[in-house]
Amino acid sequence: MNEKGYLVGTDRGVPITMTFQGNNGFVDFTNPDAQKYVWHLIKKNYYDNGVDFFWLDEAEPEFTVYDFDNYRYEKGSVLQVGNRYPLDYSKTFYDGLKSEGKTEIVNLVRSAWAGSQRYGALVWSGDIDSSFRSMRDQLAIGLNMGMAGIPWWTTDIGGFHGGVDTSPDFRELVTRWLQFATFCPVMRMHGDREPHTLPLSNEGGGKMPAGAGTEPWNYGEDAYQIMVRYMNLREQLRDYTRQTMKQAHENGDPVMRTLFYNFPEDPRAWKIEDEFMFGDSILVAPVLYAKTDSTSRQVYLPANQDWVDAITGKALDCGQTLDYQVDINNIPIFVKAADYPQLKDAFKDLTVSN
Repeated sequence: MNEKGYLVGTDRGVPITMTFQGNNGFVDFTNPDAQKYVWHLIKKNYYDNGVDFFWLDEAEPEFTVYDFDNYRYEKGSVLQVGNRYPLDYSKTFYDGLKSEGKTEIVNLVRSAWAGSQRYGALVWSGDIDSSFRSMRDQLAIGLNMGMAGIPWWTTDIGGFHGGVDTSPDFRELVTRWLQFATFCPVMRMHGDREPHTLPLSNEGGGKMPAGAGTEPWNYGEDAYQIMVRYMNLREQLRDYTRQTMKQAHENGDPVMRTLFYNFPEDPRAWKIEDEFMFGDSILVAPVLYAKTDSTSRQVYLPANQDWVDAITGKALDCGQTLDYQVDINNIPIFVKAADYPQLKDAFKDLTVSN
């Protein structure tokens, strides 16, 4: 590929763009000929063997040294056109799958740019830190991604780096993160958990240690039972989620929405940054701090719309701010009163008495 000019080049020095178990080079996905060459190999080795969904990692791409003035794509220097790289990366696989007759194309990709949604980009937020601070960042990222026109978005539940399966603090974090992720466009567990195992060999991928388990049953019985209830809730909301995704496809409405998107006439809705709407009817107020920092959180219920607490079934007036007590079992979730009868049964596993 280097001989054909299909790799990212450099204006000075050696053409090495990443060092990971050796010296590496990135494919220049801005080059149409490189796109065709890569898809030819992917088709031969994967698609023709039944694989039609792809995980597109390193989509920024992840240069080892950030000498952006030195790296050069076929379309120009990285300083000039660098942001289009993830778009062309997604386009390569979209065009390839489309040429094979596929019509419903989605690929998981680690970065995006304006217009990436045209190419079936399901964007995840990358290899993020396992912390409540990082989780708070994800809420902001998800809302901004939706407002930028990219509805398919997800995170690594619990973060990627630093989570220890047996740590009580991490178990609290991953539980809170999964509760939040229940109302993200895509709900997805992933991460490099600790402790790591020893490498299996001295060659190839075997040189890398494996992480601990990421499945919900790895975090203790208490956390597992909470996660099961929220995973069941997500399944019970399948029809509602599909309708919300259809709105995103047809109208461009985000799946995760800022309050001001649904309630533009409410001045206070423009100032709320730690709540969001999941579609038209469900308001979510994720718990974004550890229990050592807070056992309650403020929740604003937008005006001109009465609400029902999805956990207790209690009717609530609009336009008020609640001091909502939280324990590890649930997060504050509210449903528009007019829509609650249709959605009530979905929340039955979470319901507690008033």
